[in-house]
Amino acid sequence: MVHRLEEGLEVVSIRTAICGSSVVGSLVCGNSNGFVLNHQASEKAIQMLSAHGKTAKLPGKISAVGNVILANDSAALVHPGLTKKAREKISEALGVDVYKGTIGGLKTVGMAAVATNKGILVHPKVSDEELAALDDHFGVPVDVGTVNFGSPLIGSGILANSKGYFAGEETSGPELGRIEDALGFLK
Repeated sequence: MVHRLEEGLEVVSIRTAICGSSVVGSLVCGNSNGFVLNHQASEKAIQMLSAHGKTAKLPGKISAVGNVILANDSAALVHPGLTKKAREKISEALGVDVYKGTIGGLKTVGMAAVATNKGILVHPKVSDEELAALDDHFGVPVDVGTVNFGSPLIGSGILANSKGYFAGEETSGPELGRIEDALGFLK
């Protein structure tokens, strides 16, 4: 399976655990520039990821980093409760401007959407104001959709970059079409 992910996304995989967990996607957020990790991540994990980009631990009590940061190489939208210090750490590691906000009223913006350098797919209950902010901050097309046969929690069911994506096995044909269109794979 790891080989298929590497091939489909055109990346080199980094095999690690964060805080003893294999659910790395909810504990790390990354882009082409670097990574932001859970504040309890080990020095071993930080050293491993540092070989591939800048790294930073997210200060504060929030530990599900991948669930509270939505990022690509242009911008990051983060949980509105993150402190100025946390936003500065994110900006430094990812090399992007950081904005606070919600998607569909949810503070877990990394769970409510997926972003690449070509597009963003978001929770279907996103407001017009949230859509406008995403468009303004990220500068890529934004569309709404679901994954895994109707789940609005996009980030829980899609792994994507600008070269490819993987969606949960319950994702329907119409959902796949929306994902491919929103993330720029049909253009």
